[in-house]
Amino acid sequence: MIKFNLFVLPFSLGLIYVVYSIVIHYYRWIKSLPAVDKVKLANGLRTPSKVLASLKEIFLEGLIHRKLWKRNPLLGYMHMSFALGWFLLIVMGNLESRIYHGAYINAPYYPIFLKFFIHDRLVLFFEIFTVPAFFRFIMDFLLLFVLSGLGLALIKRKQSQWFGLKRTTNHSFFDRVALSCLWMIFPLRLLAESYTAGYFGGGGGFLTQNLGNLLIKISPGPAESIAYIFWWSYSLALGLFFIMMPYSRYMHIPSELLLIIFRHCGIQPKKWGSSFSDLELHSCSRCGVCIDACQLNFAAGISDIQAIYLIRGQRDQYVPENIAMTCMLCGRCQEACPVGIKVDLLRLIKRREIGSGQVSDFSYLTQSYPGFAEVVYFAGCMSHLTPSIHIAMEGIFREAGVDYLFVDRGGSTCCGRPLMLAGKDKQSNELIEFNKTLIRQTRARLLVTSCPICYKVFREEYNLPIRIQHHSQYILELVREGKIALQSQHRKVVYHDPCDLGRGGNVYDAPRELLRKISDLMPVEKECADALCCGGSLGLMNTTLQKKDEVTRNALQFLLAGNPDILVTACPLCKKTFVKHSKTEVRDIAELVHDAIPGRQIRKIMDPQKAEAAIP
Repeated sequence: MIKFNLFVLPFSLGLIYVVYSIVIHYYRWIKSLPAVDKVKLANGLRTPSKVLASLKEIFLEGLIHRKLWKRNPLLGYMHMSFALGWFLLIVMGNLESRIYHGAYINAPYYPIFLKFFIHDRLVLFFEIFTVPAFFRFIMDFLLLFVLSGLGLALIKRKQSQWFGLKRTTNHSFFDRVALSCLWMIFPLRLLAESYTAGYFGGGGGFLTQNLGNLLIKISPGPAESIAYIFWWSYSLALGLFFIMMPYSRYMHIPSELLLIIFRHCGIQPKKWGSSFSDLELHSCSRCGVCIDACQLNFAAGISDIQAIYLIRGQRDQYVPENIAMTCMLCGRCQEACPVGIKVDLLRLIKRREIGSGQVSDFSYLTQSYPGFAEVVYFAGCMSHLTPSIHIAMEGIFREAGVDYLFVDRGGSTCCGRPLMLAGKDKQSNELIEFNKTLIRQTRARLLVTSCPICYKVFREEYNLPIRIQHHSQYILELVREGKIALQSQHRKVVYHDPCDLGRGGNVYDAPRELLRKISDLMPVEKECADALCCGGSLGLMNTTLQKKDEVTRNALQFLLAGNPDILVTACPLCKKTFVKHSKTEVRDIAELVHDAIPGRQIRKIMDPQKAEAAIP
């Protein structure tokens, strides 16, 4: 016979509501998928390897929180104790309730409130290896596991730096209510089970029984009534938490599970937004990791525009323009995000909404016949503003005997990405079509660019039927093939990873391998995926020059800490930005390679670094 008490109603109603809400969200997200993604999802769910890979990631990231462990063990343990501990309490509680009830199916509330309905006698020493005693021990152990995480969560509110976080997030009303309920659930369960075990003289484990015996002795009133109050409170906390979940940060729990499945089935975020993007918005746990990763926060003191606030605003369907536009789109927050949310794309989607309807006129562009070549070189706007870079590249082309065509020699047509960063995709597409026609006419097999911004947009938006390389990759290829010889100058250099080349293009090794051939490469504290933006980002739309300069100077502190002879980068915009603030010589990797070609006579009419700094 199934046992019942009125206090189970808040929990039961809350559970019904949250399950209904999750089902509706899942249905909407799946139904809104494009037809091709629905096919991918169906095929993925029929593929054992993809299902197993999804389950593995759900376990490692949804329960263990592996990425947070790597960031900070205390932070990882805190999140794991809540997620894994509560999950195991549910699993073991269901197994325990089936043993007591003798049925395969129980009412959902029965395992949650089992200790109210079942009161075993006190287990004697020689009976501790029985099945009931095992469950009492394991359930108390898991409850203590979760409570240890709760203790850390309370400490984190005051000592967040112990957890590797300099700042914590600002919570919404629903977040605060849900958080308060979550923090009350397990202490209330402990008190309810302990008072019950103490009153009945048995049924508890090493934690609840001993605490219950103590509470009975010091209890100011009838223990049975006090226990009943705590059971009601426990149920109310659970029910209210479930009701708040769809409107709070904790919706990330069910959302992240589906997001992991989508990814392993090959579904990717769309440029113009989709149900996948909405699923990403709900998968954000608002852990605050992105705040510390943001240079605008720790270098310029801007701490209210980070990814977490963009996502919260998009979920609430209101994002102030300041939050949407004040971002360097450098990808640091995206790299740090433990859920792997494509934050930069979400921000671009919002910028498109702001920039829609704006017009531009490109009728001044005229198409001319470019000629044929095996290799086409596209310098890009910023390389024309730092001319020593494309001069060096032409010298390398000639030294290697390459059949190349400098397609934008007379003045660059923008690749289109700066307009994308401003949310003006229609105007960007006009430039892309113009450039595509020009490049296709060359019949080239390889496109080389000196600008990582151009490199990224050529690879992702142009759909050209040719290879695309950044000049650092291409020069290394020439060296490996023996087309150019290099002689090390044995100067100490540090390398700065440009955002769009490193995090944006995953090009980390080629520049470093090239630099080791011609210099003594020194490590820096923040490099590769953790590299800092130069501060000159074209994505930063509405902040002051002073704030940008603060970001640049902060990055230089890390890069120049080892007193190198030269600061090397592989981006004309980064070079131009650093030159204005660095007392150390700043060079592009192409310039350094050009100087390292044996026997080359270097003629300097004027210092190119000073010349480029003078270009506005």
